[in-house]
Amino acid sequence: MTPNELTTHLGTDDDACYRAMQARDARFDGCFFTGVTSTGIYCRPVCAVKTPKRENCRFFGHPAQAESAGFRPCLRCRPELAPHALVWSMQDATSILAHQAARMLDEPEAWSDDGGSALPALAARLGVSDRHLRRIFETHFNVSPLQYLQTRRLLTAKQLLADTQLPVAQIALVSGFASVRRFNTVFVERYGLNPSQLRRSGAVAERVQGLAIPLGYRPPYDITAMGTFLAQRQVNAIESIAASAGTICASRTFSIKISETTHAGWLRAEFVPERHQVRLHVSDSLQGVLPLVIRRVRAWLDLDADPKAIHRVLQSRFPHSAGLRVPGTLDGFELAVRAVLGQQITVAAARTLAQRLVDAFGVPIATPIPELTRLFPSATVLAQLTGDALGQLGIVKQRQNAILALARAVDSGQLALHGGGQVHATIAALKALPGIGDWTAQYIAMRALRWPDAFPAGDVALHKALGVQDAPNVRLASLAAEAASQAWKPWRSYAVLRAWAELPAKAKTTKKIATPA
Repeated sequence: MTPNELTTHLGTDDDACYRAMQARDARFDGCFFTGVTSTGIYCRPVCAVKTPKRENCRFFGHPAQAESAGFRPCLRCRPELAPHALVWSMQDATSILAHQAARMLDEPEAWSDDGGSALPALAARLGVSDRHLRRIFETHFNVSPLQYLQTRRLLTAKQLLADTQLPVAQIALVSGFASVRRFNTVFVERYGLNPSQLRRSGAVAERVQGLAIPLGYRPPYDITAMGTFLAQRQVNAIESIAASAGTICASRTFSIKISETTHAGWLRAEFVPERHQVRLHVSDSLQGVLPLVIRRVRAWLDLDADPKAIHRVLQSRFPHSAGLRVPGTLDGFELAVRAVLGQQITVAAARTLAQRLVDAFGVPIATPIPELTRLFPSATVLAQLTGDALGQLGIVKQRQNAILALARAVDSGQLALHGGGQVHATIAALKALPGIGDWTAQYIAMRALRWPDAFPAGDVALHKALGVQDAPNVRLASLAAEAASQAWKPWRSYAVLRAWAELPAKAKTTKKIATPA
């Protein structure tokens, strides 16, 4: 039984969950959680403690369900480190709505402590009433949206208490609590000890000094393929990708504006494959947005994918690619600009244009990593440019207009290019901009919006990989690719990566079938 199937059977096949827990297989990590009635604690299926008796176990699909039932998180296996469970359906409209709401609540931008306005704002974004959203959410998750949100905040705070030396007051604020007093009250009510006690308890097995944070993922993970993808697209000064056999050390500069404050710094992500983890190192200057950085890194490296569920759908056509992930991005605007630059040219040519853009308009930044010296130009900076300024870099007129329109839309707040955005509305808004067609919008959805079912049907490299390139014209080839892709829903983004991976290395470098930037 795959993790996705296991999740589906929760509540009806508890014996399957118990067998998975006995195996301590990392493939099931985050797919369910075990509440032990004799201790009042809930654990990940990979927890190293002695397996509890079957009659003492209750199984839950999400930490919020376990906490709602009165269990507190294990201090040893630490449920906050588990990959998130991303369950997708293309048939059940209520399931789509509930899981889209959960994705939005997972984004730190939604973690305002104003509980009275959180649900109405979420319902408004989804185009439904508060009552309908609450009913649908409780049907699918057995907890209310606010209970789900509270658990997400608390587990984030718990992770920061264990893995950083940030002051408790700062942890409370960056985790979405309006005051330290409120944070302490909720923490004690839910977990039975105050935050300072947790930090002093010594119960966390491996305490890491400074801002070094472990992030879990489910195997299999093709680390080599991810490293190759990122290294081929590396833009100097803003990123450094060191990929070797079986591991990656990826360093980046990062900047984000929250309200009127800009947070800028650097981060480094190192794979620890024997532990199925990525070790994240973050500069002190990003402390104020640490939960957001963690969320963005998880999306960048696709750490929440369920490879077994994906492979079950794709294996008949792509049998040897179970560990491939869809690379995301730390900055949706940057990804969108680079996608525009990569229209109909090779990866190398797109990288050259992106390098010129960074060299000309990137803001200098001091970091302890010699290779990292600039930030990617922000939407505010590019929105103020003229077409001529971009033209001097060798960017053609059509792409000049697209980049300027994109920058102005993001700078004004009309577009939000991250995993919590509304996919279909954002795709439509992107396609309404000059110079952005379906291929670019789908590519942005795949990597920036983290939509697992994006499909750039007009991609010439994809046509080659799927064997439809001999159609009389591109339109017919696109229709053939679209028809072939129906069997791969809702994981077509992963099918695209697998199709590209099948292309011979030599062919990928030719202009005729250039792959995206």
